Amino acid sequence: MQTITRPKMRDQVSEQIKQYIIDGKLMPGDRLPTEHQLAETFGISRLSVREATKTLEFLGIVESKTGVGLTVGRINMERMTKHLGFHSGLLDADPQQLIDSRVIVETGVLPHVVRRMLDDPSIEAGLREIVDQFQTAKDLKSMIEIDIRFHHSLIDASGLQPLVAFNDLLAIFFQRFREAIGKVEYRKVGYENHWRLVDLLAAGKVKAASTELKRQIEDNKKRL
Repeated sequence: MQTITRPKMRDQVSEQIKQYIIDGKLMPGDRLPTEHQLAETFGISRLSVREATKTLEFLGIVESKTGVGLTVGRINMERMTKHLGFHSGLLDADPQQLIDSRVIVETGVLPHVVRRMLDDPSIEAGLREIVDQFQTAKDLKSMIEIDIRFHHSLIDASGLQPLVAFNDLLAIFFQRFREAIGKVEYRKVGYENHWRLVDLLAAGKVKAASTELKRQIEDNKKRL
């Protein structure tokens, strides 16, 4: 570890602590130097060290335990990606980019979904249960919520936890296009499209499922 003299002290210290963990090949639960020791090593105040460790603690990279001190934590990927997704979702993205992003991410997870479906029948059952709700939805708001929930579940079914961040983009997407969605059409087409997609996934037809999902997402280009 090197003495830090440059600006943005908290960020600099955070990076140094992460590098210390990597260089030392430390594992979750391993102890880190105390705040006092880190402050002396970096040549800075304990307050600056504390600000850095609080940031890392929020992400789960380090943990602070009474009577133990600082230890290596387990990265809270859900929390980290949730906030990353929130910031990216606030960007004033072009509608075409939203469509293309959905195609790339959602079709990309389908092979993982199919593999996990083979070992866990509850994944298919859960997706079909959500699709069934289209038939009893009373208003457009409810149908949009069901649609978002389906695609959230599809992403979650892949087991690729970092993609939790993508869920915020889905919410932005449906908010952008909701004015162009017809209520009657949405109930019928929403049910049929999603049910057909689950059928293809359950049959292990990844390529056909990818083609179908891409078609469904790109249909929104008609509303641009």
